[in-house]
Amino acid sequence: MDKIIRIGTRSSELALWQANIVAEQLNHLEYKTEIIKIDSIGDEVLNKPIYKIGTTGVFTKNLDTALLNNKIDIAVNSLKDVPTNLPKGIVQAAVLKRGNFNDVLVLKNNEDFFANKTAIIATGSLRRKAQWLYRYPNHKTTDLRGNLNTRLQKLKDNDWDGAIFALAGLKRIKLLPKNNLKLDWMIPAPAQGAVMIAALEKNKEIITICQELNDKETEICTTIEREFLNALDGGCSAPIAALATINEEELKFKGAVFSPDGSNKLEFSKEVPIDHTTDIAQFAAKFILDRGGKKIMRQEHDIEKETLIFSTKNLSINQTSTLNSSIGINMSDFISIQYNRLKLNIVKHPIENIIFTSQSAVESVLNSFDKSELHFTNIYCVGRRTKRLIERNIGKVKHVENSAAKLANYLIENLTTKEVTFFCGNIRRDELPDILTKNDIQVNEIESYKTNLTPRKIDPKYKGILFFSPSAIESYLTVNTAGEEPAFCIGDTTASEAKKYFKNIITAKTPTAESILKAVNEHLT
Repeated sequence: MDKIIRIGTRSSELALWQANIVAEQLNHLEYKTEIIKIDSIGDEVLNKPIYKIGTTGVFTKNLDTALLNNKIDIAVNSLKDVPTNLPKGIVQAAVLKRGNFNDVLVLKNNEDFFANKTAIIATGSLRRKAQWLYRYPNHKTTDLRGNLNTRLQKLKDNDWDGAIFALAGLKRIKLLPKNNLKLDWMIPAPAQGAVMIAALEKNKEIITICQELNDKETEICTTIEREFLNALDGGCSAPIAALATINEEELKFKGAVFSPDGSNKLEFSKEVPIDHTTDIAQFAAKFILDRGGKKIMRQEHDIEKETLIFSTKNLSINQTSTLNSSIGINMSDFISIQYNRLKLNIVKHPIENIIFTSQSAVESVLNSFDKSELHFTNIYCVGRRTKRLIERNIGKVKHVENSAAKLANYLIENLTTKEVTFFCGNIRRDELPDILTKNDIQVNEIESYKTNLTPRKIDPKYKGILFFSPSAIESYLTVNTAGEEPAFCIGDTTASEAKKYFKNIITAKTPTAESILKAVNEHLT
């Protein structure tokens, strides 16, 4: 093809980076290109949040018009900004290999504000706002618009604690400050991190050329995410999140909707073989819609189905599906985990005896170090699931018990070196370190994560409350009172704490979510 391919793009630094990547790849295939800048409605209207502008395709509409008027041959967009229903005559010609899909919190100063009662976080995204307030209900959010440079400058100029960005965007134009926290708990926008090329449907030659740049795996994942968004009838600014990833022959999908104020959410997750993904987006959307997804997004919180129990931890679809059909469930995480940044010198030398009593401790270590940096000789832990997590990501577990006290007693009898390293949180039980210390075993504690209380006032109509840790009970009681309803507890430690406040305690036979739900079935039907 001798003709110069005209590439339409917005004029922001990030948009130009995306357009230049497309140009470079086309040039590498020996096609000539020209970049044409076309500003969007979203670039021009900066005094309103995106979701209040009232126009679909706020970042793409002008590029679509240029395509239809034959002023450009292709348009390059962030796929997350593209409406799921393209204008007639325009098609997705290609999607480049996806970058990092995570969000990131850029800190104004440091992380100390998490210890305060409140904080101010800036974001122009309703999805990010809703997820942040769901996790940190005592915080406040403020609107933030503009290109990346403008938004970073606004963070410097205002009395905010942090601002949320797409990690890929900051990395691509080398603006990611060192003072940041990756928000790997936040579900991204559908297709976040992916670059899309649009073209006229009738321009078969251009489409064929663009297909040479297409990344099939990215196309599969982002298509599912966008089909989920479309099935929920949500625009790119709605409080809807979705992520599909492929690992070998398995596709993992997670989708969620939130109330705009962050007070509620509905989530779906499932893993399927890669050749069975045809209807997963529609199935996920139906699951959420059937449970009142539309009302949640519209901030109308009354669920039509009578809800009989409340869980202080969000459970998976597979778990809640074990409930009898007569029992409804509402859920919210009453605690959240914040991983500390651990210094490399902690694991600089091999450590002989390591103790983990929770999955959060394991995940916090993995958040700071690669597996290759960890040289643990003997690993001891509490809980089967913690053991599986360790052996999947770190190494072999030498011994596991189902309680901290039992593990401590085992170590007293079997340790040859009277020193252990205990990775724990800021709120930890005293049994294990107290027992070991009284028996002349030195305990080196490393606070690897913080447990934050995220309570919510709930309706007194529930006929049972599910608790999964003593911290969740503490969080619950900060804004609720213990009534006559039974407290279903995951284990003896949690039950011991519940007995201080609740009259009716029911303890799961084994410390698993499935077992606590089985207890619910037995006692409420």
